Amino acid sequence: MELTLPPDAAPFADALPRVTDRAFARLAEIAEITGEAQPLRIGVLGGGCSGFQYEIVLGQAGPEDLVFEKDGQRVLVDPVSLPFLQNAVIDFTEELIGARFVIENPNASSSCGCGTSFSI
Repeated sequence: MELTLPPDAAPFADALPRVTDRAFARLAEIAEITGEAQPLRIGVLGGGCSGFQYEIVLGQAGPEDLVFEKDGQRVLVDPVSLPFLQNAVIDFTEELIGARFVIENPNASSSCGCGTSFSI
């Protein structure tokens, strides 16, 4: 896995999030289905039922993004979201209720049932 670390991310270099092989593999499957490799953008926004919510979308890289890359697939984290995602794990899961990208965040003191909203 390659990592492009923007200058603003230097204070968080020892606690960067991690992306699993399963997440990169799912991005490769999506690229194969759509015929286009698009990066997965992970962000944290204010709101949701617990105070913060994850934004997980396919989108283009910005100049300040932290970029994780493996086998031509990329995962992006914007510099504003990086402090909220220290030591988090970005993964993909398939369960009976559906398949989705998930974030295991050790900084979250609580989260809602859907897994997209959390508090610190």
